[in-house]
Order: sequence, then structure tokens, then C-alpha cells
Amino acid sequence: MKKIILALVVLSSLGACEQNASNKTLEANKNFAALTELYYQEGLKQNPLQATLIGDDRYNDLLPNDGSIAFREELKKFNQRFSDSLKNYDRASLSSNDQLSYDVLKDELEINKEGYQFHFEYLPFSQLNSFPLIFAQFGSGTSGQPFKKVKDYDDWLKRLNAFSVWADTAIGNFKLGIKAGMVFPKSVVIKMIPQMQSMVVTDAKKSLFYGPINLMPASFSAADKERLTKEYEASILTVVVPTFKKLGDFLQNEYLPNARATSGFSSLPGGAEMYAYQVKRQTTTNRTPEDIYQTGLSEVARIRKAMDSIQNLVGFKGDLKSFFNYLNTDKKFTPYHTAKEVTDAFEVIHQRMKPKLIKVFENAPKTPFEIRQTEAFRAASASAEYNSGSADGTRPGIFYVPILDATKFNTTSGMESLFLHEAIPGHHYQISLTQENNLLPNFRRYGGHNAYVEGWALYSESLGLELGLYKDPYQYFGALGDEIHRAIRLVVDVAIHSKNMSREEAIKYMMDNEPISEQGATAEIERYMSHPGQALGYKVGAMKIRALRTKYEMELGAKFNAAEFHTEVLKDGSLPLNVLEAKMDTWAASKK
Repeated sequence: MKKIILALVVLSSLGACEQNASNKTLEANKNFAALTELYYQEGLKQNPLQATLIGDDRYNDLLPNDGSIAFREELKKFNQRFSDSLKNYDRASLSSNDQLSYDVLKDELEINKEGYQFHFEYLPFSQLNSFPLIFAQFGSGTSGQPFKKVKDYDDWLKRLNAFSVWADTAIGNFKLGIKAGMVFPKSVVIKMIPQMQSMVVTDAKKSLFYGPINLMPASFSAADKERLTKEYEASILTVVVPTFKKLGDFLQNEYLPNARATSGFSSLPGGAEMYAYQVKRQTTTNRTPEDIYQTGLSEVARIRKAMDSIQNLVGFKGDLKSFFNYLNTDKKFTPYHTAKEVTDAFEVIHQRMKPKLIKVFENAPKTPFEIRQTEAFRAASASAEYNSGSADGTRPGIFYVPILDATKFNTTSGMESLFLHEAIPGHHYQISLTQENNLLPNFRRYGGHNAYVEGWALYSESLGLELGLYKDPYQYFGALGDEIHRAIRLVVDVAIHSKNMSREEAIKYMMDNEPISEQGATAEIERYMSHPGQALGYKVGAMKIRALRTKYEMELGAKFNAAEFHTEVLKDGSLPLNVLEAKMDTWAASKK
């Protein structure tokens, strides 16, 4: 009897210990959740345009002067405060979901801190990553900034009137860059100037920023319509036009003469260290530029062999470069007459793959989806892209296609692979499913890592055969063209910024290895010149996801299910690649 009582006492004690441990875990998870939410909420105040894009309208009237010394100092303090707070938590005591959040937050804070040593603010905007053009999109009335209520219109006026301060700071930083020897290449600056000049008008009604007035709801009172029209016209002529003119004149008269003739970061003071940091940030790995470069060379060689096989299949006689020229010039590959025909053709691709999607994916987004032609004001310098919808579904995810001349839109440019990447199941699935997942903390729902986000989109291109596409050999060749394009990036991005490859050499290498025009290759290479490292994330991320799938297919055999694999990759949102791999290994082990 004593032994039984003793055993009961021990069991009771163990149960109490387990209950205490459970309570501690719950308390730790609760406190940690509060920390991540505070991190997210304070982050929105620092980046109010991001808040607007995700449908949070609290800061729609704010435009931070994010290039200022004061703003950068606040960022540093913010980052250090949360780094210090994170040290108060024992990762092992958190739930599995919170452990992922811990890993993501730790990685984010560490990479941010490392970046503060560099003066990236000396390069405030470029021909591609151009805040003034993004701002113009917001002001057009058809982008992320809402224009449904009178308050929406008043909010935008406040944000709009702060643009001149932002621009003055940008010019000041450009000047500091000139003094420090940290400037953009001349070929990049030449593209920036007409972008600014295109916003200079004498008639407010002809400004892109007049769009909200043209779209003003009929429900507004006559007094509000009159007041807002006058105020918008005044702001366009006294703020928008003078600010864009000031930016254009500065770039033309002062910055261009001081721009550099070299192409890569290696020619800048501390450029090698800046580039290594960018590689780390954009790939979320510790891979060296040289390692990535060698991977690129290997992948280019592999994909070229696959391209040769397609050329033989269609019976084309001649070398690969002649085949490229044939694809780019033969009239049968440019059948369209109007922009609508082009966007309709993408919708046909969408409808063709729908029956297969439900077999390869367990979940589909609720967020609406649209295909649109890219606005004329930015089409010349734009690539096809995806703009995410809002989590509440009020704004759709939009696949934008730049169509300057529909009669020159080439069907062999990889239309099917492009749709898989930018739209479905690429960016639309990944971003929308993440935003719709209420189980994720907000900083993960609305965050993103280049290598994961772009890696997923590029991996999605490889699903064409599974989704009933790539039956036309020319479309499959287009997909190979898109894949080799990403492999070429590994070569030229690294070579430009760490091996002194010139702009012209990089353009030639690209044209020798893929079916791209000189204009297209030039735009791509200048993109890498002004945005170093970003283009590496696509192939690095896609290769990691594909390698994990191949690994689990071999390990699990009949137990492997592609739809379950895709659910697991997507369900926790964007993750650094090392965090993704550890999570996926745990999942695969559970399947065994």
C-alpha cells in the first residue's frame, strides 16, 4: 500500500511538473507572440507604404523621409532593441511555429545590423528600383493607394505633399555619393533621366497624378468634388511637377557628369564587401560569390544541351545562335495585333492548367486574380511582374504584362513559363496563401525573402509538364530560355561585381546563350548593375526547393506526394533557405 501511495505521489509530482512546464511554454509563446506583433506594428509605422499595400489604411497619409540620417538612426535603434529582446527567449521552450518565427526574426535582425555599416542610401533610387516611379503608380489611382472615400483623397494629398522633402533628401544623398565615389554607372543614369522628365507636364489634367480625379466616385458631394479637384491640380503643379523636374535636372546636369564608366561594385570604395553582403542578403545563404559563379557556369552548360535537343526535335538546321535568331524574327511567332489578344492568350494558359492544379496543389488562394497590361508610363522600362493583392480580398493580385507593341509580342518568349512564375502557381499562390494564413504572425504573413519568394516562382516554372503545359516544343524551349536566363544571372551578376566584367561583355555573354534581343539583354544587364545580388536569389532558391523535392522523392518513395510537399513548402510562408531546409527535413522524417 505504501508503494502504491508513493507511486501516486511521484506520478502526481511528475504531472505537476509537466503542467508547470506546459504553463511556462504557453506563457513563453504568449510573450513571444506579443514581441513579434510589436515588431510588426512598429515596422509598419516605419514603412507606411507597405502598410498601404497590405490594406492597412492607418498610415495612408504618411511618407517617411527614409533616406535621412535621423530615419537611419531610428532604424538602428529599432533593430537593436528587438535584438536585445530576442535574447530573453529560450528557443527550445517555444512551439514549433514560434521556433520558426524565432529563426526568421533572428536572421532578419542580424542581416539588417550587418547592412547598417554600408551607405546604400548614397544610391537612393535607380532606373529599375525607382521610388519616384513607384510613387507615381500609387498616385495614378489604380494601384495600392485606395481612392474610395473622401478621407482617402485627403490622405493622398498629405502623402503627396511630402514627396518634395523625400526628393530633396535623395538629391542630398546622391551628392554625398559623388563625394564618396559611390555613384551609379553612366548607362544607368541615362535611363533614369527620361523617367523623371516624363512626369513633367504643364496641364495638371495630363498628369498621371490626376488619375484619382478622373476616377472620383459619383457619391461624393459637389463641394468635395470641387475642393479635391482644385487641391489636386494645385499639388500637381506646385509639388509633383517641380519635384520631378528638379530630380531630372539634377540627374542630367550634376549627377551624370560624375557617374562612373565602370559596371560593377568592385570599382566602388568597399565595393567587394558591399557585394558580398548583398549576396548573403539576397540568397539567405553563406555561399560565396565564386561558388555561385561556378554553379552558374555548370547550369548554363546543362541547359544548353537541353536546348540543343529541342532544336533537333523541330528540325532546325544551323547553330544555336541561328535558332535564337529564327525564334526572334520569324513572323509566325508574332501573331498578335492588339494588347487584349496578348492578355487573352495568357488567360487561355490559365484555363488550360486549371484541371491539373487541383491535383498538384491541395490549397488555392481565395484572393482574386487579374491579368493586366502594364501602364504606358512605365512599360518601356518594366518587366512582367506580379503585384500582390490585399489579404482581405478587396484588391486582387495582378499579373502585369508590358506590351509596347502587340504586333512584336513573341510567343516563344516563354509565355507559359512566365505565367507559371509571375502568376499561378508562382507569386500569386505563394504570396496570397501566406497573407491568407491567420496562423502566422503578421511579420511573417507580410514579409518575404528574395531567395524563397523568387525561388518558389522559378521552381513553379519547372511544374509545366505536371500542369499540362509545355506540349508545344517552342513553349518548352521558351521555358528552357527562362531557366538558362536565371542561370546566366549567376554568371554575369557575380562577374560584373567581382570579376570586372564590363557591361558590353555581359550583354554579349547573355545574347550568346539565350534567345534575347540586344535591347532585352541590355535592360537585364543594367538591372544587375544597379541592383547587385538580387538576381541571384531566383536560381539559388529554385535549386534548393528542387533539391529538397528530389531528396524526399528518393527517401520516401511511394509515400512522397507532390501536393503534400507543396503544401509544406508554402504553409509557413517565406523562410531563409537554411530554415526552410531544416523544417522540410523534419516534415520528411515524420512521413517515414
